Amino acid sequence: MLPSLTRGRLLAATVAAATAAVVVSNGPVAFAAATGHGHAGHAKSVIFINGDGMSAAHREAARLYLDGLNGQLTMDKLPVSGQLTTSPHDPKATVTDSAAAATAWSTGVKTYNGAIGVDAKGRSLPILGQQAKAAGKSTGLVTTSQVTDASPAAFFAHTTDRAKQDDIALQYITKSKPDVILGGGEDWWLPAGTPGAWPDKPAEDTTEESKGTKGNLVKKAQAAGYQYVSDAKGLAHARRGKLLGLFGNEEMFQQQAEGEGDVYRPAVDLATMTRKALDTLSTNKKGFFLMVEEEGIDEFAHHNNGTRVLQAMASLEKAVKVARDYVAAHPDTLLVITGDHDCGGLTVEDANADDETGTAPSTEDGPFPVKGSDHTFVMDWTTTEHTGADVPVTAVGPLAEQFTGKHPNTHVHDVLARILTKH
Repeated sequence: MLPSLTRGRLLAATVAAATAAVVVSNGPVAFAAATGHGHAGHAKSVIFINGDGMSAAHREAARLYLDGLNGQLTMDKLPVSGQLTTSPHDPKATVTDSAAAATAWSTGVKTYNGAIGVDAKGRSLPILGQQAKAAGKSTGLVTTSQVTDASPAAFFAHTTDRAKQDDIALQYITKSKPDVILGGGEDWWLPAGTPGAWPDKPAEDTTEESKGTKGNLVKKAQAAGYQYVSDAKGLAHARRGKLLGLFGNEEMFQQQAEGEGDVYRPAVDLATMTRKALDTLSTNKKGFFLMVEEEGIDEFAHHNNGTRVLQAMASLEKAVKVARDYVAAHPDTLLVITGDHDCGGLTVEDANADDETGTAPSTEDGPFPVKGSDHTFVMDWTTTEHTGADVPVTAVGPLAEQFTGKHPNTHVHDVLARILTKH
């Protein structure tokens, strides 16, 4: 028998836990119940959203800017939260890039920076995009980066070098065959000297031009049954079915330092692409896998450009709302939101002229207004590179509770695979 003091502590802990459960039952857990949180037996689909380069400080800056001191981002209202570590398995680095991080998500195996769907020895691994397709589910990717960039590529392709984006594009239409492909990167789908809907060498960036080496992959995609669209009108009128949309030469924005040609104005916003993808993929009775990415957070954080990072965070938040609304109506869907790594070593501080730290370019950025108040804040950058900081993860739906606590980024694969590889 336990000593009386120990029994008393256990009883107190049990009562406290029960009380906490009652307290939160009218909050996030109530929403969780409405969306099927915890009902793994009914799991059918997954929406996985990546804020590239987004860690806790990016989310906090966006919360203050978009929702105010007492507000909350939609991505932070989800009932389950945890942390992910992000280190790669790289002989030369302790901080990950997007390729290694996304490969960890897609395969459950840590690898070197630059690797897409392969292990540290360059051997191909099973990837979730193909596994979901093999299980009879529809698949898709949506991004404001090139559709062949590292994060989406790791779910749908294999290569030892993330730079081989034309090879990744070819793998999409001949091997993994995602049903929906929406984002930027037309340059990689067309051979040099063959501009497409997006003209070569535009004034905003004269380095952008068609550069593929695998032939005209847009035509090959169309021959394989894909509709091809290149603007918002075309996307709006696209019928359900296999869909390829390329809405820029490269990324769907111009990533530069503030005042040096930086533009965040995607031809089609992330929320619209996400809504179209869900409308298309959700017709499959066996379920679907959709990977959604906002790339602008990372790219502008590399330039310590707080203004554009906040714009990209606002874009991500709108897409999250689309996904959350979908999950509320479809409780058999798991929604997960996280970042692949931190970028910029960001902290959020009060505006204080006597507290400037760092040297150019990584200095304080702002001040920015706190919505609904007379307060301001600054975004203080410490680097223009990635860091090893943990990233938050929030989730709702079947198996969401598996993200409680702190886990390596490979844990994402372990949870998603339980849904996506089930026939």
